[in-house]
Amino acid sequence: MEEFLIREETEDNVVVLRLNRPKANALSKALLEELWTHANAMALNPPAAVVVTGSTRIFAAGAEISEFGGMAVGREMGQYFHWALNALSTLPRVVIAAIEGYALGGGLELALACDFRVAGTGAKLGQPEIALGIIPGGGGTQRLPRLIGASRAKEMILGGQAVDADRALAWGLVDRVVPDGDALATAVAWATEFAHGPLVAQSFAKRAIDGGLSTSLSEGLELEKAYFGQVFGTRDAEVGIQSFFENGPGKAQFEGR
Repeated sequence: MEEFLIREETEDNVVVLRLNRPKANALSKALLEELWTHANAMALNPPAAVVVTGSTRIFAAGAEISEFGGMAVGREMGQYFHWALNALSTLPRVVIAAIEGYALGGGLELALACDFRVAGTGAKLGQPEIALGIIPGGGGTQRLPRLIGASRAKEMILGGQAVDADRALAWGLVDRVVPDGDALATAVAWATEFAHGPLVAQSFAKRAIDGGLSTSLSEGLELEKAYFGQVFGTRDAEVGIQSFFENGPGKAQFEGR
């Protein structure tokens, strides 16, 4: 029986993608290709929400260093990262990373491609590529400063030092810190809350936020205006507004369409 590098499980219509490359869940080209395949399949038939996790001791230690080489190989490796992580980040559903142990280099970049991050208290997060004389190549130089600010991102990337869970929470690098061993269960429970919400509106809101971050304020506002108009044509908007008048706020049973 073929042993996949990513195991896909489903809990209450929440898809859990579990990295399965012992010992360190290093992100090889083969693993990234599997991630790309999973993300593209979910883009065609979206689940209600997605959780990405590693083992109980390590999320992902980074890229597979044995696959590094010269300039051409570096470009190829970077392309694999961008294909896979961009496919994950643009899914029209909430994606949550459940982090236990180390999330380093490409492992942190994988977590950054998610919408939210839940970390165990013993987690360590960092971009240590500078110690190899290279820089992050899977989105770290772009997603990290957008999340925690340029100065803190430079401290992590130029200094190469990992931060613990408490500092990551204070900096906004992770969204929740829970006891070690609870990250996955917490992430799945959180994802389930989103899964029971208005999925189409969530997808419009996610696209508006992410699209607006890559453009000017005026262009972002135009993007919001366009999605705001479109969302009124959904069944969920009809259900939500009708439920508000009949039952008050927060009681709608959405259909996800």
